[in-house]
This record gives sequence, C-alpha cells and structure tokens, in this order.
Amino acid sequence: MPAKKKLNKPLVGNALVKEVNRRIRLARTQWDAHNNKACRRERSRALELYQTLTKEQREQVPQVLRVWLRYRSEKYFGSHRTKPKGQPPK
Repeated sequence: MPAKKKLNKPLVGNALVKEVNRRIRLARTQWDAHNNKACRRERSRALELYQTLTKEQREQVPQVLRVWLRYRSEKYFGSHRTKPKGQPPK
C-alpha cells in the first residue's frame, strides 16, 4: 500500500509572515556558505511567498530581511544575469 501524501494547508496570517522570514534567513545562510544553488532556490521560494503578502504583512517582515531579499534579487539574480547552467552529464 503506498504511503499517504500529506496535504499542506495554505499559510495565512502570521504563519505566512513567519514562513517568509524563515525562508529569507535560510537563503541568507546558504549565501554565507557559498551554496549558490540552494540560495537561489530558497530565495525564489521566499520571493514567491513575499509577493502574496499584503502591505501590512510586508511591514511585519524585518527591514534587514526585506533589504537583503531585494538587494540580492536585483543585483545577483536579476534578469540581466546569466542563468545557471545545469550539471553536465556523467
């Protein structure tokens, strides 16, 4: 018998804000560790969730995290940058 899949409830309210904060902090940790692929993945996930926040919820995200997300998004991951190449086949 196959394992049951857990269906996650969509995040709302403070849970959504906490998840955005957690993902931005995780992306910063990956950035500091020079783990670019993981940083890019977590930053994109954080940015997707951040875009769903209302104006009041966005103000609940600490300014340090908002600035980091915006700065890294524009400077290092913007559309003007070269996309990462996939792993070469072995």
